[in-house]
Amino acid sequence: MLRFSFMKLDGQVTKVENLSQVNRDQMFRLMQECYRNVNRDLFEQDLEQKKWAILVCDQGGEIQGFSTQTIIQTSVDQRAISTLFSGDTVISPDFWGKNPLFQIWGQFALSLIDQFSNQELYWFLISKGVRTYRTLPLFFHDFWPRFDCDTPGAIEKIINGLGSHSYPDHFDISAGVIRASDVDYHLREGLGGINEQRKMDPHCHFFEQMNPGHARGDELCCIAPLTRENFRPAAYRVIGAPIPGRL
Repeated sequence: MLRFSFMKLDGQVTKVENLSQVNRDQMFRLMQECYRNVNRDLFEQDLEQKKWAILVCDQGGEIQGFSTQTIIQTSVDQRAISTLFSGDTVISPDFWGKNPLFQIWGQFALSLIDQFSNQELYWFLISKGVRTYRTLPLFFHDFWPRFDCDTPGAIEKIINGLGSHSYPDHFDISAGVIRASDVDYHLREGLGGINEQRKMDPHCHFFEQMNPGHARGDELCCIAPLTRENFRPAAYRVIGAPIPGRL
C-alpha cells in the first residue's frame, strides 16, 4: 500500500479487495454528492472490475476524493499494449484546488512506469467533465484527442480498441465517445459546466465540441503515453518528484 500526506489530507493507494465497508459507503456517498442517478449495485459492480483505489481522507478519516484504477491488457496490430484505466474519479467540491488526488495518482503512475518499463504503457481516461480532461494538458506533452493536432492513426486504433473492449454496447467509434444510457450517472448541475471563462480556454472549448453530451453523462475517450519523458515539468511539480535529467 502506498501512502502520502498533503495539506492535512491523507492519501493512499490500496487494492479494491482491501476496502472496508465503511470505505465503500463513504465512496458511494461522495458519488451521490457529485452525481445524479447513482445506483449502488452498478457502483459496486464497477468497483469490483478495478484493481486499486486511490483514497484521499480528511483528518477525521472521511473520504474526500477517490479514483479507481486497473490495468487493461490488449493487442493492437499484433503489439501488446498495457493501459492504466482510470474509472470513477471524484473530488468533494469542498476540497477542489486543495485535494492531492492527482499528486497521488502521479506518484502511482510513476511507479507503474518503472514496473512496466519493458512494455508499451498508456493512460486511458474517460471524461464526462472538463475538469478531468484538463488534467491531460497539465500533465502530458502528448495526449489525444486535442485541439491543436489530429489524432495519429495508430493512437486512434488504440483508443477504439480500448473503448470497444471496455464498453462494447455504448462506445460510439465515430465520435470516440461512450454514450450514456438511462441508468448512467451524470454530474450535478454546476459541477461540470463550461462557463464563459472556460470557453476561452482552447482545451475546454475543444472538449465541449468533442463531447457535447457531457452534461447527460457521455464520456470522451482519451489516451496519453505513460513515460517519464511524456510528463510535463508542471506535472512533476504537482507530483512532487524531480524532473528527469535535473538535479
